[in-house]
Amino acid sequence: MPDLSQIVKAYDVRGVVPDQWGEELAELFGAAFATVTGADAIVVGHDMRPSSPGLARAFAKGAASRGADVTEIGLCSTDQLYFASGKLNLPGAMFTASHNPAQYNGIKMCKAGAAPVGQDTGLAEIRELAEQWSASGLPATDATPGTITQRDVLADYAGYLRELVDLTGIRRLKVAVDAGNGMGGHTVPTVFDGLPIDLTPMFFELDGTFPNHEANPLDPKNLVDLQHKVREVGADIGLAFDGDADRCFVIDERGEPVSPSAITALVAARELAKHPGETIIHNLITSWSVPEVVKEQGGQAVRTRVGHSFIKQEMARTGAIFGGEHSAHYYFRDFWKADTGMLAALHVLAALGDQQRPLSELVAEYDRYAASGEINSTVADQAERTAAVRAAFDGREGVSFDELDGLTVTGSDWWFNLRPSNTEPLLRLNVEARDTATVERLRDEVLAIVRA
Repeated sequence: MPDLSQIVKAYDVRGVVPDQWGEELAELFGAAFATVTGADAIVVGHDMRPSSPGLARAFAKGAASRGADVTEIGLCSTDQLYFASGKLNLPGAMFTASHNPAQYNGIKMCKAGAAPVGQDTGLAEIRELAEQWSASGLPATDATPGTITQRDVLADYAGYLRELVDLTGIRRLKVAVDAGNGMGGHTVPTVFDGLPIDLTPMFFELDGTFPNHEANPLDPKNLVDLQHKVREVGADIGLAFDGDADRCFVIDERGEPVSPSAITALVAARELAKHPGETIIHNLITSWSVPEVVKEQGGQAVRTRVGHSFIKQEMARTGAIFGGEHSAHYYFRDFWKADTGMLAALHVLAALGDQQRPLSELVAEYDRYAASGEINSTVADQAERTAAVRAAFDGREGVSFDELDGLTVTGSDWWFNLRPSNTEPLLRLNVEARDTATVERLRDEVLAIVRA
């Protein structure tokens, strides 16, 4: 029996093609997905990676062999697949490895209504069946094979987003967009069509070999081209999407990155203006600005662990209207509680275009603290190094600790979080304070302990 532990992660399937998996395994995953969900119909989409169409079709064949009718929506962003799952009320599978290098591919799966599938919500059973059938072959079934049909939902997806955020009355904006040769090049032209936007497209050609730069805007080096273009053309704003276009990063008119925490606070304020008193979710490494703005706007802020499964759980539990993470994942109740960078981008464009100030001035009220950004350290023993940091701060006046996710240490005007990676021997440090000098002092003190 093959061991799939290397490619079946906490929330998805991801690995190198063909070294770790390929179409044969994709077909078994499709059969297992149909079996575990018990669905008589599913929807399947894929990104622009060279291996994606074949993997998606194999998955569809596997699901159809178990009696499920399959709707193939073809090339799409991950949030476009979530839209199809929500609108059609069908379980879905998206073939993408997001921002990973070209040789990788993966599957993000969801239940009907874009509800997440993870280890505790079906993924473990899917892996078990795929392993079993890989060794013994697919068992016979009495089910009538399902059909495989194609459907284009791009225009419906764009129309739905534009119903949620009205951009028709904004001032004309000059917008530079870096799609990184990913699925933003597929979705942006249709979503922006007819809006008062002068678009400067960058790397819109769909190319899963990523010839220009990695489609991972979380790494600052992948924003450099967009920053230069914003300054060169005098754009009002720059938008950078990752490979499967479910995350969006924002550049202001000066070519400076806007913190995803500031975007979270801005969108939260807009949503609370429409839905007074409701709940906003934020993870524990977003800025203090986020709960402050939520409170000022009369909303309820709920703090969670890092990771989309925790955000989505809390959104379901609390009925929250919006959730944001510092990694630029943005979740909307109006979008089946799923994450969509495109909808967040439309909110920012609407906020910018509804007034006359430049973006840097608009977001200044939502960006109130200095921050280190995430700093990774390779360590031999995560728990031992974390304990050493706690011991160093234990007993200091006015300092408190919590362990919701790793270790968070809070002082009167600063905090830092140190949390282990689930997949690598790393500790991740985030520091925030009222001024840069305090951030640098804390950063250096903690890193000296962690890397001792």
